[in-house]
Amino acid sequence: MAKTSTGLDENIAGLLCYVLGWISGLIFFLIEKENKFVRFHALQSIIVFGVLTLASIVIGWIPIIGWVINGLIWVLAVVLWILLMIKAYQGEKFKLPWAGDLAEKNA
Repeated sequence: MAKTSTGLDENIAGLLCYVLGWISGLIFFLIEKENKFVRFHALQSIIVFGVLTLASIVIGWIPIIGWVINGLIWVLAVVLWILLMIKAYQGEKFKLPWAGDLAEKNA
């Protein structure tokens, strides 16, 4: 595995981009200037978990149905969180629709 400017193997850094959702994605996006693999995963984390966080906040204001939808968003977030960490650790540039394309363009 290639090393990153942080000194970590790129697959470890890619996994860490997802550990705290958009927050760890933002941290790695700001500190990793060179490695495209890590920057891709950091940006995809920011986009995916940022959108899910915002959607959860907005939808959470809707009584009853919003709470049900929020539960579904939470399940989706956990599934994506696990999947994306596994794929990054395996060294795979796993692209989600829309978010992955946007991350790839801007990484």
